[in-house]
Amino acid sequence: MATMNKRQKEGELERRVAAVRRFNRFYTQQIGVLQEGLLKSPFSLTEVRVLYELAHRENVTAAELMKDLGLDRGYLSRILSEFERRGFVRKSTSKKDSRQNELSLTALGRKAFAPLNRRSEEEVATMLGRLAEPEQRRLVEAMKTVESLLGPRKKAAEPYVLRPPRPGDIGWVIHRHGALYCQEYGWDESFEALVAEISAKFMQNFDAKRERCWIAEKDGEIVGSVFVVKKSKDVAQLRMLLVEPSARGLGIGKRLVEECVRFARETGYKKMVLWTNSVLHTARHVYEEAGFRLVEEEKGHGFGEHQVSQTWEKQLLSR
Repeated sequence: MATMNKRQKEGELERRVAAVRRFNRFYTQQIGVLQEGLLKSPFSLTEVRVLYELAHRENVTAAELMKDLGLDRGYLSRILSEFERRGFVRKSTSKKDSRQNELSLTALGRKAFAPLNRRSEEEVATMLGRLAEPEQRRLVEAMKTVESLLGPRKKAAEPYVLRPPRPGDIGWVIHRHGALYCQEYGWDESFEALVAEISAKFMQNFDAKRERCWIAEKDGEIVGSVFVVKKSKDVAQLRMLLVEPSARGLGIGKRLVEECVRFARETGYKKMVLWTNSVLHTARHVYEEAGFRLVEEEKGHGFGEHQVSQTWEKQLLSR
């Protein structure tokens, strides 16, 4: 089964690579960069990119342009020399480093760039105009997603927030458990069915005084979840801890478990228990750090795989 899962993952990666390449070809054709001239102008694509950066940035150096645009030093130097010859670019000694020259567009350079910028806006507006407003919003959101995933990672002061669930969030919990555990552990649809059953019972029999759900959100996207449910008068159960791969390493899992323990203690539970599997090494480490201890193990077969199920518990001091 392990070999089959490895082959499945390799096959899935190949399909994703093909999909990205297909999208690249499609979008390149959409924006017209295969044309020798761009936007019906005498400038090449690279020259327009340089003009765009100069028009939208202040005190930029050639070294910064070379790095940000991924250009060869000699190629960029030739472009800048031509722009300088035509009176588009002005050089001045950098105040931060006298060895560097800062570049800026002259009035003539901005005049040359203005029609390019206007035509670009018109072409994009035409492309969007073929779509209904809901489709335009979907397209823009999809582009934001691509930019956030492939662009430089920004460290925010508060990289994530925890909040109560909103309509539709529990459906996300079910979907992501089913998809993620299949991808990472090869579990079948019976696990998703179990998560759906637990989630349905939580919503149908929710006890606002003794039960909670936290949703972790980062940059407007859901990246994690956890539940506290009432097992008995004195025992709370931690369930369905999940952290998206893209958000791991931020301490979200640890924080979610801490919130569960805090809530259970403040609510008056005497003990908290949880059920997991031995293969979930990262989650088990989080539970150990939070003071849970393993009290029972059982070998068996579940979710299409051989499993070693585990029960963990933590004693709580009621207030």
